[in-house]
Amino acid sequence: MKTKIALGLRALALALAVTAAPAFAADDPVKIGFVVKQPEEPWFQDEWKYAEQAAKEKGFTLVKIGAPDGGQVLTAIDNLKSQHAQGFIICTPDVKLGPSIVAKAKIDKLKLMTVDDRLVDGAGNPIESVPHMGISASKIGEQVGEAIAAEMKKRGWKPEETGALRISYDQLPTAKERTDGAIAALTAAGFPKANVVNAPQAKTDTENAFNAANIAITQNPKYKHWIAFGLNDEAVLGAVRAAEGRNFRADNMIGVGIGGSKSALNEFAKAQPTGFFGSVLISPKRHGYETSVNMYEWIKNGKAPPQLTFTTGQLITRANAAEIRKDMGL
Repeated sequence: MKTKIALGLRALALALAVTAAPAFAADDPVKIGFVVKQPEEPWFQDEWKYAEQAAKEKGFTLVKIGAPDGGQVLTAIDNLKSQHAQGFIICTPDVKLGPSIVAKAKIDKLKLMTVDDRLVDGAGNPIESVPHMGISASKIGEQVGEAIAAEMKKRGWKPEETGALRISYDQLPTAKERTDGAIAALTAAGFPKANVVNAPQAKTDTENAFNAANIAITQNPKYKHWIAFGLNDEAVLGAVRAAEGRNFRADNMIGVGIGGSKSALNEFAKAQPTGFFGSVLISPKRHGYETSVNMYEWIKNGKAPPQLTFTTGQLITRANAAEIRKDMGL
């Protein structure tokens, strides 16, 4: 019996040793990882830029890693361990990797915080033990829908003559929440739900959005006007390009994206307006800078970050983009 108890206590001690955070000495250099799912996208480039600003101000080392799939995520975590990092911030390519990411972080004794997309457990519920900074997806989607409805009213469009391109990527909860929010705002403003055309994209980029929108427009020739919304600016830009190919231009197309990305700004800078009417600007500064500072304080001073922080956005158009970006410190 004593032997069994001793073995049980030993097993418990080993388990605690695996999950406990390592002791941090005051003079130890702080090293923080920042892992993103699509490092080529402007949003993540900006997050990294502001994380670098935090690293410079606070004096820690930032390790930037792109991890587009699950295997690369787990490799990235091991990579950070080998570099003697103490914690990392991640936007994972698949939120269902949540249990694996949490377990791997514990084994490698790394503090974990998520940004943009929140990890879920095996039942699809948010993993509430992991601090998270995200975007209020449904509220941002509602802002998109409200902006489109207001512009439709301003132009005097008849809702029954207008088709709505929902560029969808429903496997990502954030994407579904955004498009659902847009639909809710549009229908509340009197837009017929039957006129919403679902256009699923294979990936969250402009090319796949173009392909999805092109099929949807071809299959629905009855509409005189089109509106478009989706996960991000790239989704809406793809829809706008597809509409242009069918002769729906600025006067017959209203697309409102999300992100306020460089792609959106380039569209606003064109000599002639396009169907890309606006974008709900969400600031990558908070998501890059603030999460990095929070992680630093957690490692250095034991001050845990807030468990849950949601940010919102602001509509920008050709007319006000420069002024609003300046006001937001961008």
